[in-house]
Amino acid sequence: MSYDENQHLPTGPRRSRRGLVAVAALVPVGLAGWLIWQGAGGDGAPGPAAASTPSSAGKPGDTGPTASASPSASPSGSPSASATRSAAPEGPGGKGPLTGKVVVVDPGHNPGNFRHPSEINKLVDIGTNRKECDTTGTATADGYREADFTLDVSRRLRTLLEKQGARVEFTHESDRPFGPCIDERARFGNEAKADAVISVHADGSATGNRGFHVILPALVKGGAADTSKIVGPSRDLGERIAGHFLRATGSAPSNYVGGGTGLDERKDLGGLNLSTVPKVFIECGNMRDPKDAALLTSPGWRQKAAQGMADGIGSYLGK
Repeated sequence: MSYDENQHLPTGPRRSRRGLVAVAALVPVGLAGWLIWQGAGGDGAPGPAAASTPSSAGKPGDTGPTASASPSASPSGSPSASATRSAAPEGPGGKGPLTGKVVVVDPGHNPGNFRHPSEINKLVDIGTNRKECDTTGTATADGYREADFTLDVSRRLRTLLEKQGARVEFTHESDRPFGPCIDERARFGNEAKADAVISVHADGSATGNRGFHVILPALVKGGAADTSKIVGPSRDLGERIAGHFLRATGSAPSNYVGGGTGLDERKDLGGLNLSTVPKVFIECGNMRDPKDAALLTSPGWRQKAAQGMADGIGSYLGK
């Protein structure tokens, strides 16, 4: 199986008291509402008492069908203005609270990757070692691919951010046959001098593993990798996104990564190791779990997911 930029390492749950307190402090109303809703039997995500177990596989390849099969049609639905809650002073290029800010959105994987196994398996330098260029990503049991999910959510996110005046740039928009490679994705944000970068993903773990988590860069120094200047800002960005994502979607933090905090620090991802600007990854849910898959394939829920990310990014950039 080719290396996946988002494959979870079998190291067991990481518990971060600081992360949990930070997320709770950012959105106390959202967190309290989620706890009350869970107590009443809500089914949008795992309860806070769910067991934390390490993921055995970040994407299909170890278990279940792979995402390299022939793609099926994506669930329909486009962003709806009535579903958004952000203030929208003016359209793209207009004035708003994020005027002058540059946000790079990185839709995880590429729908064409499965057609180019040799290209995406090519090793690239991530500073500390070498990893595969990219992977196919995961898919639901019904064939809805992660690469299609990430593009849809990213486009919704762009609309919301542009309404607030931000300049939004994509690392790709399925306008190339495969990739870009993970090192190129990092360079894109660096060269854009982005104020914030978010890489959008969905996980491919075992059934029963549910919820979202935000991946933060760990302190890494080696070769071309030096995250010392972005660790702090990226954590701030990630905590704000996690808090607002919880509030917007009603989904709980992951019950299998991050010890219930919704935050996971990683030092093995080239997309983070090579970044020189604040950057995080978000795994919006687990495509291999039927209940999470039902959310991820819902256009209405994807709009809420984009809203949560936009609110978190706006909170970070407007501080």
